[in-house]
Amino acid sequence: MKVVIMAGGKGTRISSVTSDIPKPMIKIEGIPVLEREIKCLKDQGFDDIIMTVSHLGNIIMDYFGDGSGNSPATGKPFGVHIEYYFEKEPLGNAGALFKIKDKLTSDFLLLNADAMFDVDFNRFVAFHRKRGGLVTLFTHPNSHPYDSGLIVADKNGTVEKWLTKEDARPQYYKNRVNAGLHVINPKVLEFSGIDADLIGKNGANGKPVKVDLDRQLLKPLAGTGKMFCYDSPEYVKDMGTPERYYSVCADYKEGRVSGKNLKNKQKAVFLDRDGTINKYVGFLRKIDDFELIDGVATAIRKINESGYLAIVVTNQPVIARGEVSFDELEEIHNKMETLLGKEGAYLDAIYYCPHHPHKGYEGECPELKIECDCRKPKPGMLLKAAEDYNIDLSQSWMMGKTMLKLASMLDARLCF
Repeated sequence: MKVVIMAGGKGTRISSVTSDIPKPMIKIEGIPVLEREIKCLKDQGFDDIIMTVSHLGNIIMDYFGDGSGNSPATGKPFGVHIEYYFEKEPLGNAGALFKIKDKLTSDFLLLNADAMFDVDFNRFVAFHRKRGGLVTLFTHPNSHPYDSGLIVADKNGTVEKWLTKEDARPQYYKNRVNAGLHVINPKVLEFSGIDADLIGKNGANGKPVKVDLDRQLLKPLAGTGKMFCYDSPEYVKDMGTPERYYSVCADYKEGRVSGKNLKNKQKAVFLDRDGTINKYVGFLRKIDDFELIDGVATAIRKINESGYLAIVVTNQPVIARGEVSFDELEEIHNKMETLLGKEGAYLDAIYYCPHHPHKGYEGECPELKIECDCRKPKPGMLLKAAEDYNIDLSQSWMMGKTMLKLASMLDARLCF
């Protein structure tokens, strides 16, 4: 599969760290982040690359050449084939795709060059092919969803809405953010209706016509059934600001970048919900009754920073009893994710059991009144999470009220 890497950005927000080199050439432990991206791709069999370059693009081209040489940083072969498209005039972050469309004859990976990532791309591509859509977005929770583009999808991962930073968003939302990694079918370029011949030329406003990837190509696909999201806890972090760059440097040094690749066994902290994350009110039936326990966001943020996955596993018999609908429960969980996100914390996944074995409640759902394998203390939810995220349960923890409070007070390394 061909890979297109967009490496033409100026990196205005991070200019205090780098002003004389392109942002993708910023070094992480002595090696440019773009080189680390290429190695991640090459190690998984993705070695046919097109780079779109512009600002200081000659530095990138001189460093990598056609990919057949050796790295100036490591002395090892790049081991890939690289072609370039040089934007003489800025075309927007997607204009170059129309200029190279003849080279894009089948599904391709489209990546940003200024993000640090280590993900299982073969797993990502397999998901895309199984869904059969035009686009699959790599999505994940992050520590700042309030200023990120949000993706709203159904249970099958079909994208229903794309909320940019400028769009009004609901009061509560799932922390699902577009990470800037995509699998795209080139038919998307035709679907957009954009005239490739006009890109780069002066438009009616006297300014060159540019194409924005998110707003003009991808967002219009929301709600069409042609775009899906692939939720993953793997490491993808934008380095758009000095603070995020230094955070990436620390994560790499501590092994948290490669450790989150789902090819590797993961460790998780499984969290109960009621009385552990939110204040205990008995059976929680109303969203207004949901309140975070003081300090819980700090505790979960420590889990996020430790490299463990933070996963909620909760019994919710109120569904079977007919007291809360699936949609109402989802909205309660959206509130939980929104409140945590405002304090820089996130959950990698939420699993719940809707069943209850005892019958006789008015309005109950007979089909959910069963003996199941997922209701705690049975391990069904843990086993499903282990299957989904390649978790080593022997290296993981289950936390309730007492242990979570302890984690909020102690350094994550001591706890885990």
